[in-house]
Amino acid sequence: MPDPSSPPPPTTAPGWPSELVLVRHGESVGNLAAAEAGARGLGRLDLDYRDPDTPLSDTGLDQARALGRALAGRPPERRPEVVLASPYARALTTARCGLEPIASAPPVTPDERARERDLGLFDGLTGSGIRELHPEEAERRDAMGKFYYRPPGGESWVDVVLRVRSLLRDLRTEHPGRRVWVFTHQAVIMSFRYVLESMTEEELLAADHGTPLANCSLTTYRGGPHGPRLEAYGSVEHLEEGGSAPTTHEDAPPAEGEPARPGGGEVDG
Repeated sequence: MPDPSSPPPPTTAPGWPSELVLVRHGESVGNLAAAEAGARGLGRLDLDYRDPDTPLSDTGLDQARALGRALAGRPPERRPEVVLASPYARALTTARCGLEPIASAPPVTPDERARERDLGLFDGLTGSGIRELHPEEAERRDAMGKFYYRPPGGESWVDVVLRVRSLLRDLRTEHPGRRVWVFTHQAVIMSFRYVLESMTEEELLAADHGTPLANCSLTTYRGGPHGPRLEAYGSVEHLEEGGSAPTTHEDAPPAEGEPARPGGGEVDG
């Protein structure tokens, strides 16, 4: 029997945040442009922004404000203590709008390790555009698989995973026992899942393909005695309660022969 005089086991493993919430940015005009290009069979998006500068759509702003209303209604012990964000406009705006209603909200700290996956030469192209303009790369991507393939001048998912590992090391060192929120992008959130849940390549790709991640959704890890455990993936209850419509958009160009998700675009979001 356990010794009654011994201290209880810790509720959170040493060196981990007590809570880690990953927030996908609200719907962006890039998401809409990608959906339109996919629906019309276009090879390139009709978009006049650099990827880092792509703003939220009107719906995306409404989603971020709905998150803010939900946070304002929470008691202080359920609000974020530390907030990091991708420096890309759509993620920063989601974070700032989401925290605006809270008088004592922590500052939003941009962290480039939470930025979107860089598509390099494929930036702004749809899957059909890649196959038309760069058929040899489409074949190479099909052979390598989504996880390991790196587009010319861009990043593979593995490259994003390495960024996430670096970010997690700093979170453990700088913010143990605190409630940490990270406003970021779909590929980054899936990379967090890969690391925190010790997924295989096959498990990660199955999760990404099988369960679309909604804009402005919350993926929550709660601290436990053996490290963070997944409590909720892609929750949108705060949007529904706040009267904002959830939206889902495809995040990466599909491989040769792989269909895009219904209603989604074909570029990172």
